[in-house]
Amino acid sequence: MRQITRYIFFELIKVFFTVLAAMTILMLLVGLVQRAVVEGMGPLPVLRLIPFLLPDALRFAIPGTMLFAACSVYGRMSADNEIVAIKSLGISPLVVVWPAMVLAFAVSLTAVWFNDVAVSWGRQGINRVILQSVEEIAYGTLRSQQSYSTRRFSIHVKQVKGRKLIRPTICFHAHGDSPPVTLVAEQAELRFNPESNRLKIMIENTQFDIGSSTHGQWPDLLEYELPLSAISGENASKPGPSQIAMRDIPVQVGAQRSEIQQHQQAMAATAAYQMLTGDFAALHDEQWNDRYEQLGWQNFKLNRLNTEIWRRWANGFSCLAFVLVGASLAILLRTADIWTSFGLCFLPILIVYYPIMQFGVDRAKIGELPVYSVWIGNLVLFFFAALFLRKVNRY
Repeated sequence: MRQITRYIFFELIKVFFTVLAAMTILMLLVGLVQRAVVEGMGPLPVLRLIPFLLPDALRFAIPGTMLFAACSVYGRMSADNEIVAIKSLGISPLVVVWPAMVLAFAVSLTAVWFNDVAVSWGRQGINRVILQSVEEIAYGTLRSQQSYSTRRFSIHVKQVKGRKLIRPTICFHAHGDSPPVTLVAEQAELRFNPESNRLKIMIENTQFDIGSSTHGQWPDLLEYELPLSAISGENASKPGPSQIAMRDIPVQVGAQRSEIQQHQQAMAATAAYQMLTGDFAALHDEQWNDRYEQLGWQNFKLNRLNTEIWRRWANGFSCLAFVLVGASLAILLRTADIWTSFGLCFLPILIVYYPIMQFGVDRAKIGELPVYSVWIGNLVLFFFAALFLRKVNRY
């Protein structure tokens, strides 16, 4: 008995790590090439991205690789009648599934960790590398395309000579109460300041337009610094729920609940004052719509924070669900063709599991379903796995 389970366990490990290495390298190459093309990064910054892209590549590669390993090992065993031989010895066929369940459970825990690391540490590291390389990225894009833009500003140049931007047109987009600003200069230069983590733009002999009413000319050297959020398009000081580490989410949940409570108390106090003073018309004022809209947004953020932990655990434990379905179905199919059994397992999972899981995530975020509804996709797979395992037991 132990020899059988040990043999299956090591076969699963061998296939899993071999395929995982190949899949991870492939995904890393795709991710690096994509970043290099989109961001215009050079070879050294691209290499610095590898450790930060690795968790993201692994969290996508692990579930599919685990399914492939189960289909490969159990499909071959079933095709070679090894399962029949085991049953002829009076051993339940479910015994051979236990090594896959144990391995998948351990891998699922690891996948949860990779999901957490990828969206928190990994994304922050990617942004940091891009921001530290922004000067090189900007010059490379300007040389090849004569334009460079972010969500807050854009630069168009006639040509680039060394470090000098010839006849640049720099547009700072409207942001909040700030009007749009357009600068047309004789020449300019970009420098990244590592001490302040800001991109400095030095402009000479500049014509400026602020909004639609202010125009003028600045003959001297003009220096302007842009914060990282203007370059990256993300607010580094206030990351979204999907970028927060799981250990920090409970703290954010408590702070968000406190903010909601304070907002509700302020609304109650305002309503009570208006009723006591007889100002009933104010109860129908448009400001109340803004207050309710703000309260709805705060509740939405709270739902997102609560859903995020459940989502990462559900994503990680998709490995266990995939293996249970893949192992049992591969035994029933009795084919040595790995790709046939893998395709018959993966395509239904792709069509059924991911849409159901995304539906649960979306509904949980807006509060229409409880947060644990993100596990609906996993539960559907567990249900079908139980049916297949029951047939395997009668094999």
